[in-house]
Amino acid sequence: MQAIVGVLLFVALAYLLSENRRGVAWRAVAFGIGLQFVLAVALLKIPAVSLVLSGLNQFVVAIDAATTAGTVFLFGFLGGGEVPFLLQSADEPYLFAFRVLPQIIMFSVIVAILWHWRIIPLFVQGLGWLLRKTMRVGGAVGTAGAASVFLGMVEAPLVIRAYLARLSRSEFFTVMTLGMSTVAGSVLVLYANVLQGLIPGIVGHIITASLINIVGAIYISRLMIPGDSILADADSAIDMGYISTVDAITRGTRDGLMLAVNVGAMLLVLIGLVALVNELISDISVFDAPMSLERGLGWFFAPAAWLLGIPWSEAPAAGTLLGTKLVLNELMAYIQLVQQADSFSPATQKILLYAICGFANLGSLGILIGGLAVLVPERREEVLQIAPRSLISGMLVTMITGALVGLVSLF
Repeated sequence: MQAIVGVLLFVALAYLLSENRRGVAWRAVAFGIGLQFVLAVALLKIPAVSLVLSGLNQFVVAIDAATTAGTVFLFGFLGGGEVPFLLQSADEPYLFAFRVLPQIIMFSVIVAILWHWRIIPLFVQGLGWLLRKTMRVGGAVGTAGAASVFLGMVEAPLVIRAYLARLSRSEFFTVMTLGMSTVAGSVLVLYANVLQGLIPGIVGHIITASLINIVGAIYISRLMIPGDSILADADSAIDMGYISTVDAITRGTRDGLMLAVNVGAMLLVLIGLVALVNELISDISVFDAPMSLERGLGWFFAPAAWLLGIPWSEAPAAGTLLGTKLVLNELMAYIQLVQQADSFSPATQKILLYAICGFANLGSLGILIGGLAVLVPERREEVLQIAPRSLISGMLVTMITGALVGLVSLF
């Protein structure tokens, strides 16, 4: 009942924030929620589908092994090679910068190659067609939604760049929400590495979250900014401009390196800022304990965590992770989830895994505004108006998905 009430309240909040409440198509909203539930059942409960998703974990394991071969060659024991000295403990050093960040570069190259070989575009076209038929979106929005499974919040709109200027306000907001409520394929291996051992078949769960979130992003965005599709029959040529396989490898390496450096720098800065804030407010005592940013976020988001179906005894700690995801980013929240895993039941761990899986955070908002302002400068003022709302819509989408997955897990 908690999760059901939660879904209804999250939808109600989107309705309260709607630009045109009279224009809301409630049949489409109900269909979207039902489709999300069906997708959750199909992707999590049907053995054949689960087997396919589990196979993807083996693919990521293979990429991890290949990346380790490269890091050992470059960095020696820092990258996973044999330690040339006697350790004081049985645990070998595991350095995030040398073991995890290089995987982003490797996976970025793999995605670029598969894109050039037309394997990913074929999947995108098929999923885009399904979205157009089921959710009644325009061709450009359907393509952007399908591409968001693999691409980031700026790269996915780049696929439909020729249509961005002609999208309706509602469609434009849908594209923004899609970017905020999914995660890019280039960082999938990073999340899988951080979360390994927490839940079996973690790669399949992350892909499942993005697929379910696509549906949620469409109906939540249309709930907040209702409107019709202008480009109902338009489709876009899915081309990232790779000239050859060598070009895909070269550009994939460059893009992956930029992303890895950005992720590392952001983690350094964000962890440092949290430590600074905690140091500044540590002299404040609340309930006979020093105040911290984590405690404040936990209290604020505890009711939202409870509405996901999480027991109240775990809600403050879960609320901390939800707040960390929104204020900092989802990677920081996942790292904290692993560190605090013993504090949560297996059901709560799975709910949080899905509720956190999305780019909706303050840093991503800046990236989204900056990227779209460059792609469609003629709509810059509109971007500044509605992009901040996509932060709310993206967060609502992932919360609804978390609640629905909690419900499905009961059966």
